[in-house]
Amino acid sequence: MQEPFTIIGIGSPIVDAIAQVTESFVSTIDGEKGGMVLVDTPTIKKLIEGLPQAAIAAPGGSAGNTLFALARMGASTSFLGKTGNCNEGAFYRDCFAQLGGDASRFKIGNIANGRCLSLVTPDGERTMRTDLGAAMTLSPEEISVADFKGCAHAHIEGYLLFNEALMRRVLTSAKEAGCTISLDLASFEVVNATKDILPDLLRDYVDIIFANEEEGTAYTGIKKDYPAMALELAKLCEIAVVKVGAHGSYIAQADKIEQIAPMHAAKVIDTTGAGDLWAAGFLYGWSQKRPLSECGQIGSTLGAAVVQEQGSVLPEHVWQDILSNI
Repeated sequence: MQEPFTIIGIGSPIVDAIAQVTESFVSTIDGEKGGMVLVDTPTIKKLIEGLPQAAIAAPGGSAGNTLFALARMGASTSFLGKTGNCNEGAFYRDCFAQLGGDASRFKIGNIANGRCLSLVTPDGERTMRTDLGAAMTLSPEEISVADFKGCAHAHIEGYLLFNEALMRRVLTSAKEAGCTISLDLASFEVVNATKDILPDLLRDYVDIIFANEEEGTAYTGIKKDYPAMALELAKLCEIAVVKVGAHGSYIAQADKIEQIAPMHAAKVIDTTGAGDLWAAGFLYGWSQKRPLSECGQIGSTLGAAVVQEQGSVLPEHVWQDILSNI
């Protein structure tokens, strides 16, 4: 019997606290509306306690969003990241296990789980305050080849690039275990901060690179010419994806380009997680050896679905529609 094609995600297991708030509430907290600011545990605790109504908890994090979606589609999944020794940590692990994900590779820290408070105003914009908690304490010494045993592919969130030693340990361990590797560049801030190490890491370890237009521009210096951007990235990785939101996406392999038409979203409520779910759709198709154009179409389907929902978790009726179509 053939082993299942197991995809392992590597990143920060963050529990999202999603709260509907007024413009005036956002104006009372430090920092600009629409941004993401890292805060400490006492600060996020105080913010959550001061909410006008209770927040909704949902598993999050970039790699987490991708892996939860893959698990819901029935893919064989695992997750490597550090959860807290608290109710939120148990909640995150349990949510993953309930979808059929392998929760045995989570590390458990000795402090509280990472949390992201997402303040959603009536215009659909999110203002985020993030306490990385236990996720921040994952060290290179805790990662080994054994963590990737039985996995065929490793999907890594770009935020790990901020910890170069950890990123290198993850990449070398995954490769030694025989995994192919995909990397989501995460944000243009990540690209700008790690430009000196990115080319070598992409060339030596990464098979599939996911970028949006801002990240692609930050890395290549190319503006608005998305096929050229994808082709430039594909010089370093086997497959390069450039996602351009409502303008679709471009997939480059060697010197060939596939243009993927966008899926129409009737109403955009919240764009958080759109790129993460696009990656999930793509990897789902790719793991089944489907043509790249089809992988991109599945990615677009998931991306368009999630922007019409609050948060990055799709309701069950939406999943039923998606799964019947793919």
